[in-house]
Amino acid sequence: MRRNSRSALLAAALVAALAAGPLAVPAFAASAAPVSGAPSSSASSSVRATTGPDAEALAAALAGLPDQDATAAQIRVGGDGRWLGTAGVRDLRTGAPALENGRFRAGSVTKVVTASIVLQLAAEGRIDLDGTVQQYLPGLLTEDFDPITVRQLLNYTSGLRPGASLGDTVEAGYPHRFETLTPRQVVAASVARGPAYAPGTRQSYGNIHYTVLGMLIEKVTGDSYAHQAAVRVFRPLGMRHTSFPDGADPRIHGPHNRGYDRIDGTLVDVTDWNMSDRWAAGDMISTTADLERLLVGLFRGRVVPQPQLKEMFTLPDVPRARYAAALERMELNGKVIWGKTGSRPGYAAAIAATRDLSRTVVYAVNATNAKDDGLPIAQRFGFPAFNR
Repeated sequence: MRRNSRSALLAAALVAALAAGPLAVPAFAASAAPVSGAPSSSASSSVRATTGPDAEALAAALAGLPDQDATAAQIRVGGDGRWLGTAGVRDLRTGAPALENGRFRAGSVTKVVTASIVLQLAAEGRIDLDGTVQQYLPGLLTEDFDPITVRQLLNYTSGLRPGASLGDTVEAGYPHRFETLTPRQVVAASVARGPAYAPGTRQSYGNIHYTVLGMLIEKVTGDSYAHQAAVRVFRPLGMRHTSFPDGADPRIHGPHNRGYDRIDGTLVDVTDWNMSDRWAAGDMISTTADLERLLVGLFRGRVVPQPQLKEMFTLPDVPRARYAAALERMELNGKVIWGKTGSRPGYAAAIAATRDLSRTVVYAVNATNAKDDGLPIAQRFGFPAFNR
């Protein structure tokens, strides 16, 4: 692997910082400089650009990695013009350059796949979006709950409270990272707390809605959620590097950049982590190239038939609604953008596009505070794609 004296020095400094405590960003941290049509000569970064998006702003987002906010990042922009960029390090201890198409935990981007499967089943007449949880999963909810429709699960208006967790923060979850919490345990804890509000009256984003949808998929198909995702979404779109962990397997198989997060002020490797409690709401492992296939295929109607696809672009009629079925609506520089972010310890990801696919962006960031507010990450690595 190509290394120069500058990257070797950077690696040594980062190793020392990791051992000593919080990561101190060296003044000589390598930056990503755009090079038209060819990779950068820096061992720790590479950028390729053509006409279209704001390449200067995108390159600036990658400049200086690794830094206090991220150890590596991959950005993939498409539509009218194309731009690809990678910067940072694959592993803080070796200083090896970040992989251009490494695998990562996609977090809640998983919800786009789950919603797609449900809408496919609706198109096949196997699920009625106005049908209820009580109808499809009898006994799951108690009599305290009013009927909750499938559509209300899809658009986060079900009124279900958050379910069980092995830790609401990275610090709390880290000691339990190799433990297992089943979907049924997650939902049982939610049900025990009773409803938060009447279904269809408010929108509250959360994993619990999609955990129940995963159970619904398995009940209706008589198959595992992971296999349904593979045969209905991954294989048809050629997403060859996307998968779900095998049960409680905490590893990311295949080439990947290591994930790090700050715990009690110290930067800790959090790559290996059993994510089974997130399941159909956030357990997917993918690449930026595969997520671009998902994004483009979905918006073009190749994943969900057009009559059902409108559910992913229709906000519910409740106050301050931001989400349709899985996708979030936002406005940037006068453009309406639809997308989905996701995060797991050490990893932040997003897919976003204009409805006509004139501009798309997928990013994967090895963020050192991935489970905190994701807006700064999106503003730095995603928003510049829509500057013009």
